[in-house]
Amino acid sequence: MTLLTIDIDYLAKTLKSLLGIPSPTGYTDELARFVSKELERLGVFYEVTRRGAIRARLDGAKSKPARAFVAHLDTLGAQVKTLKENGRLELVPIGHWSARFAEGARTTIFSESGAYTGTILPLKASGHTFNEGIDNLPVGWDYVELRVDAYSKSADDLHRLGIDIGDIVAIDPAPEFLENGFIVSRHLDNKAGVAVMLAALKAMVESETKPTVDIFWLFTIAEETGHGATSILTPDIASLVAIDNGTSAPGQNSDEFGVTIAMADQTGPFDYHLTRKMAQLCRDNEIKYQKDVFRYYRSDAASAIEAGADVRTALITFGVDASHGYERIHMHALRSLAELCTGYALSPVEIARDAREFAGMKGFTTQPTEDADQDLSPETEEPGAEAS
Repeated sequence: MTLLTIDIDYLAKTLKSLLGIPSPTGYTDELARFVSKELERLGVFYEVTRRGAIRARLDGAKSKPARAFVAHLDTLGAQVKTLKENGRLELVPIGHWSARFAEGARTTIFSESGAYTGTILPLKASGHTFNEGIDNLPVGWDYVELRVDAYSKSADDLHRLGIDIGDIVAIDPAPEFLENGFIVSRHLDNKAGVAVMLAALKAMVESETKPTVDIFWLFTIAEETGHGATSILTPDIASLVAIDNGTSAPGQNSDEFGVTIAMADQTGPFDYHLTRKMAQLCRDNEIKYQKDVFRYYRSDAASAIEAGADVRTALITFGVDASHGYERIHMHALRSLAELCTGYALSPVEIARDAREFAGMKGFTTQPTEDADQDLSPETEEPGAEAS
């Protein structure tokens, strides 16, 4: 099989545009509009749910068993919890991320009166005032506050500005695209995954190559708060491949280069057959890949399974350094993922039985149970070893 060529310039340009549109969970309407317009430009059929999740489709040679890719539009963020008497804002996080990475962040507060910029600061922010006290302050959301870039010296001032409890706070991504291929930004989780899907979809459309079966391209809006793909699957979708970040940290096998295939996350193993198909496609097409297991991680695929969807799931990722913080990835991983997407879309269906929701045992899958070859005789003796 020949992989389709990925337009790297398009991938980078699209990622920059995605990063430029704030989309913390609960505030994703504008990003949904952007993706929908891009799908229209590519000439791809799509439909949008009431809340703004998107389901696009490329027709295949057959309709079943349909396949799907999924990535989420929403990112981490915060909400206003309290209007403080000092004219600043107490926050609660949207999604799970540490206040350690919130300190110093530039933000946008979306109030009913309009948007305001601001900065998240520790409660003790001035070394000239607190001296060593700034180093002794604990880390946590109780120890930071948001300074609004407007006249606000009291809670009454904040009320007059139109800022209220529950207002959404977006964290500025501050993206950098380096010439050596590295990309540094907040919210690469998972706007990079969205860019990968759009780049792969563009390659499919421009090649005029028909997928083996119908391929759905799902864009969800609440993965960071655990909802994921629960409301956007169709019964025809037999296999769901999530595209998200892999954690390239000490103790993990993820990498910022190539594809990282997740074998399990905190909800348990991914589908045996689908994950191994991803690995085989990488081997067949000389795509660099590695496998990993994530203990404190869940994705769109996990939420689908937890909601009771009878769908095979896999998670293919781009390695991210400092996930949910100041993230860094490399374009090599994004290109590799997009190539793998096209390879999967064009690959034959091995489990034809998956076209039906219920069936007998005919055509049911098998997993190897034979004994392994245990011939462990060394071909050569270790250097310097003497025969006994």
